[in-house]
Parts: sequence; C-alpha cells; structure tokens
Amino acid sequence: MTNILKNFWVLEGLDGAGTTTQLKNIDSELSKTGLKYMITAEPTDSETGKIIRRVLSGEFTVPQSTVARLFSADRDNHLYNTENGVVKNINEGKIVVSDRYFFSSLAYQSIGYDFDTVMLLNSTFPYPEYVIYIDTPVEDCIQRINSRGQAKEIYEKYEYQVKVKQGYERCFSSLPEGCNLLRIKGDLSREEIFEEIKNKLINKIL
Repeated sequence: MTNILKNFWVLEGLDGAGTTTQLKNIDSELSKTGLKYMITAEPTDSETGKIIRRVLSGEFTVPQSTVARLFSADRDNHLYNTENGVVKNINEGKIVVSDRYFFSSLAYQSIGYDFDTVMLLNSTFPYPEYVIYIDTPVEDCIQRINSRGQAKEIYEKYEYQVKVKQGYERCFSSLPEGCNLLRIKGDLSREEIFEEIKNKLINKIL
C-alpha cells in the first residue's frame, strides 16, 4: 500500500509558475487560522541543498544523474531530519506546506536521465496528501522569467520547460489513492490563483 503523508501539501509548477508567491500567500492565510503549520521548500537550506542551488545557477556542471541523487539525498534529510524534518513536524500536529517535492525531480531530472531510475531514487518517500499544481503555459512562464532581469537557472529555457510540463503530466497520470491533485490554471492572476487554492483546500479544512 502506498504511503500517504497526511497534512503534507506540496506546490508544483514550471519555473515562473508562481509557486513561491503562492507559498507566501498560504503562509499568510494559515497564520490567521490558529492552525499549527510549517512552510518549507526544496532544495532545502541544508549543505546538500546549497550544493544543488550552485548547480542550478550554473556555477558548475554535473551529470543529470548526479543532480537526481543530490535532490534525493536532500529530500531524505528534508523529510526525516530529527530536528526540523517534515515528518517530525507533522507528528507534532502541524500542517506542512512545501514549495516542490519529488514530482519536481521526476519532471526535471528525467530529462536527460531515465524516468524510471529517478522514480526508483524517490520510491521510498511518502506521497503528500495534496499536490497543488499551478498549470501555467510555458510561454507565460518564460515571459515572467525574462521580466525578472536576473541570471537564469540552467532549466529556465523554453524547450526544457516544454519537456518539464510533459514530465509533470506523466507524474500526475498515475497518482495513488489518497494523494489529491488540485490543478489550478496558472494564467489567472496571482489573486485569482490564491482564491482557487483557498476555495479548493484551505477553506475546506477550517
């Protein structure tokens, strides 16, 4: 039976889809409710996560297989760290909301590396109770990335993001029972996207 981690919510989407913005909105909304919760993200702020961010920035190059293993190692610590891990916080009665999880690895690292192998690297990790997928057209994401005026990460290219979108659809085509996909149109305004998140999830648990 597939392991579902109750009270674990995950935001997913292409680069530029707005997952970080919506994580901040969720944080603000949950802070008003009196519920116990934790906001987090992958890659983490751990030493492994810092190495990943250096790779993503293009500071140095490693094979996609190495990137997949780095993410898996960072994720293991993210989940099971005895001081501040996701599982510890959930066991303390908190809702945990993460900007990205293993669906990102499957969508991103399987480009140039075998999907089934990436799946195997993540096969022991529990599925979240909810996946909030901000389904944004690739063109919109690239336009937002370009408008930032910042140095691009290695995956922030149109052709790559097209493949990432296909990877996400492959992930979501076979979710186990108990892992709920909330697909939200990413071409809505930021405010409209958050209203959808509130209506489909937050308001239902209050």
